[in-house]
Amino acid sequence: MTASVETSLDDLGRQRPEWGPWLAVVREVVEELGDRRWESFVPDVAKAPESKVPLLAAATVTFDKKAVGEWTARLLRTAFKSGTTEMATLEAAAGGVDALGLLKASLCQDGATLSETAARFGADADAFQAVASQLAVPFLHACSRRWADSLPISWMEGYCPVCGAWPAYAEVRGIDRNRYFRCGRCASEWRMLGLVCPFCGMDDHEQLARLVPEKDGTTRVVESCKRCLGYVKSFTRLQATPAARVILDDLANVDLDMAALEQGYKRPPGAGYALKVVVVEKAGASDRFFSWRK
Repeated sequence: MTASVETSLDDLGRQRPEWGPWLAVVREVVEELGDRRWESFVPDVAKAPESKVPLLAAATVTFDKKAVGEWTARLLRTAFKSGTTEMATLEAAAGGVDALGLLKASLCQDGATLSETAARFGADADAFQAVASQLAVPFLHACSRRWADSLPISWMEGYCPVCGAWPAYAEVRGIDRNRYFRCGRCASEWRMLGLVCPFCGMDDHEQLARLVPEKDGTTRVVESCKRCLGYVKSFTRLQATPAARVILDDLANVDLDMAALEQGYKRPPGAGYALKVVVVEKAGASDRFFSWRK
């Protein structure tokens, strides 16, 4: 974790002390982003440039079960030790959950499976889903790094070209004010020409609205769609946000999410594209090779 990212986490903790338990989980995830061993699990891909299918869709991914199990237990342990009543219910899952199955559900944003797993362990459903959704993030960042040169230039879909997630926010960059969406799961970016709703594709300006906070001018706005009632946060930036900071920027601007919700806008649940990833256990994995920290 870089000093600037750690400082941002500390700043968020001071500004939002009530977020302490969740920030402990986020800190664990951000620290894990720097472990390049996740890249050993990234499969080779070959997609046609004109394809509208995310690179990870229908991929077969081979993971080391022991390594994934240790990461899963560590993240769930951080959560249930956080001090909140809801997260304390995750303790049973930390010691007995099928780590590969849970990672697959996290990758595919499979809410139904996550809910069923939470019920099986008597865990609070919302707390379990929130934490489990972060399990795949280090691997997804590794995919984004590895496949950066494979992204189709012509990609114009509202969902991420790597993992199929909806964008966390948009960035309007530089003097030319080019507009990019940023993925909150893998931190990938993709350019969009003009103002368009990522959820339903609406590009009629009369059907698109902007919510502008009083104190920040137009550097932070909410772009909303009157047709599907979806919204996305938008920030004016000189340059792209570093990958490790995307999740923090999304959190730091939660006031925009609250403003959008108060006006009747919402983000669609789940992913923009169903990945249907196949997860396979690595045969004969060596404890020596995968000496992941505990």
